[in-house]
Amino acid sequence: MNRDDHIETVLTKGVEAILPNRAFLEEKLKKGVPLTIYTGFDPSAPTLHIGHAITLRKLRQFQDLGHRIIFLIGDFTGRIGDPTDKSAVRVQLSDREVKKNWQSYKAQAGKFIRFNGKNAAMVKRNSRWLSRLTFSDVVELAAHFTVDQMLKRDMFVRRMKEEKPIYLHEFLYPLMQGYDSVAMNVDGEVGGNDQLFNMLTGRTLLQQMKGKEKFVLTMKLLEDSTGKKMGKSEGNMVALSETPESVYGKVMSWADGLIASGFELCTDYTKAHVDEVVASLASGTNPRDLKMRLAFEITKSMSDEKSAQRAQEQFINVFQKGASPEVAHETEAKDTLKDTILNSALVPSNSELRRLVAAGAITLEDGEKVTYETLEQAPKKATYKIGKNRFLRVR
Repeated sequence: MNRDDHIETVLTKGVEAILPNRAFLEEKLKKGVPLTIYTGFDPSAPTLHIGHAITLRKLRQFQDLGHRIIFLIGDFTGRIGDPTDKSAVRVQLSDREVKKNWQSYKAQAGKFIRFNGKNAAMVKRNSRWLSRLTFSDVVELAAHFTVDQMLKRDMFVRRMKEEKPIYLHEFLYPLMQGYDSVAMNVDGEVGGNDQLFNMLTGRTLLQQMKGKEKFVLTMKLLEDSTGKKMGKSEGNMVALSETPESVYGKVMSWADGLIASGFELCTDYTKAHVDEVVASLASGTNPRDLKMRLAFEITKSMSDEKSAQRAQEQFINVFQKGASPEVAHETEAKDTLKDTILNSALVPSNSELRRLVAAGAITLEDGEKVTYETLEQAPKKATYKIGKNRFLRVR
């Protein structure tokens, strides 16, 4: 791919919007002067997921063009929690919980961006500057925005209609994220479309405090044709720490409506190749065949081709031929089955684990279903089937 085509890919593939406009960013990219670009990741969970990989892929495209990339860990903002798209206030995390969560983030992100070699991405933590702000500093930052601006956020409007409380610290979250841009003196920020408000806060602060114009590039969200997002509540969130077999199986469980956006956002397919997929769907190609190709590409990007091939073979043997799984995620037994499953990272949260148990979706090899009671007991040395596509072998 030549430089002009690479720039076109940066500006279009998976992109929802560019502010102030596309021409502003395109001009900067064509000048070839290295820019400093970042994305922030709040460690509110112990693993990143495939939605984060969408922005990581975009960062890699900038990195390949020679621009400086910052992988920002929101270890300060993560304690509070981003209120974006939340119908209720988030539970605040302790310093210990946050640190435990972010320690593996670099290894996970390293599947998509380079932390070594030429033009290596930098890792920063926003506690380095946010923890040093005085109350006077915060008041000065807050003076750049009005209460009316904050109340116009969609989730706050919904909460007011539903007569749910909005806490003052939730107003401060976008202020803190916005200050990240000032502290790092960046040229641009990449994030999901649901982060637009927070990213524009940083754009405003950088303009008013340093007279610098920051571009904002928002990415489309992974959602089906009805607007339904992939996520924890659907049980199909793909964590970057999962085994190739689990990744492959979870992608195969996605709704058919996610196929086209999956190829666009989660693979290195060009626009022409994505258009071919869309055309194939429209012409009546079996969605399962396209989904198997998608699952292979995503699994390969998160591990390697050999692992993806092995995961595909297992899927075919288990789900199309009815064989027992030859490859399963192995883990040491913990005190309880619940701790063992959660420690394996095959189930990302306690709430999803309870949902799976309630649905009878965790079973032993003989078909015996795991109950709430057995979750609290010592695990058997056996292979557990979790949902439709995950297998855990307890040693």
